[in-house]
Amino acid sequence: MPSSALRIALVGAGRIGAAHAETIARRVPEADLVAVVDPRPGAADAVAAPLGARGETSVEAVLAAPDVDAVVVAASSSAHAELIGVAAAAGKHVFSEKPAGMTLAEIDGARRATAAAGVAFQVGFNRRFAREFVEARTLIADGRLGEVRQLRSLTRDPGRGPADPDAVPEWTIFTQTLIHDFDTLNWLNPGARAVDVVATAGSLTAPGHPTLLDHATVVVRYDNGAIGTAEASFAAVHGYDVRGEVLGSEGMVTMGDGARSSLRVHDGAGRRAATSHSDTDLLADAYAAEFAELAHAVAEGRAPSVGGDDAWAAFAIAQACIDSMTSGGRVAVSQPGSGA
Repeated sequence: MPSSALRIALVGAGRIGAAHAETIARRVPEADLVAVVDPRPGAADAVAAPLGARGETSVEAVLAAPDVDAVVVAASSSAHAELIGVAAAAGKHVFSEKPAGMTLAEIDGARRATAAAGVAFQVGFNRRFAREFVEARTLIADGRLGEVRQLRSLTRDPGRGPADPDAVPEWTIFTQTLIHDFDTLNWLNPGARAVDVVATAGSLTAPGHPTLLDHATVVVRYDNGAIGTAEASFAAVHGYDVRGEVLGSEGMVTMGDGARSSLRVHDGAGRRAATSHSDTDLLADAYAAEFAELAHAVAEGRAPSVGGDDAWAAFAIAQACIDSMTSGGRVAVSQPGSGA
């Protein structure tokens, strides 16, 4: 491990936390995983020990440790904003999984806390680090597609729906799944702001649980005239599926098809491709790249390429979707400084 490696403590030893810990330890030479924190007895040790890190149950102890430069927040979404705040107050750089808070006010607080502490603040919008999406963004920013007119982003989770519908918080499809797509639409339409949205969603896998919205489609209008569409499903039997598309005045670009690689098999059974059944498989390289970005930003004394402002803008669309579902109509998207 390089002597200048960013020393990271990760908070949250659940599914995504364990995956991030392994990524940092095994695939990011610019970083050093020194600790994993989880209040559940044995949870942190189970993740940390195989990776040569220490397991802890106390966030406070890790924040006071001199061998920790940065904190990765991968705990329950409801705890993100508080953890960002205490990490920043301790002088630690912060990477937070999305969302950075459960309200716009919480995300505002996270932005203020990290800015006041003078620490780097990055949010885990992984599409920004997926190769095809990066190449598409470069084409758009270089003007190769002309004026952006239509955009599309979708996320489909594998399986046949949540095993326990009652365990899924209401509005999850907007605040935790589609929030990736909202950020992707914003990023692929540089310089534009979302103006308003219309959202529709339903409970198709568990009709007896109306608060479990497992399929959703959102239309987003932008101030440059572009129209974006975001789609999500919790029940894609073919596997984890992430895609994007941008139509411009001079051309179009598409990204993703749910396949794990470009390999295609043609035989008596037809044409097929190997698909992925998890985000940590399909987006493995993107996860590694986003942690490398944090390390580079800290080393270079600059802000990460995706941060609190982006988190706020994506959640503003998510909140407008919730309001649209409640009102049944088109809803304006809150803008920075609007007091939302």
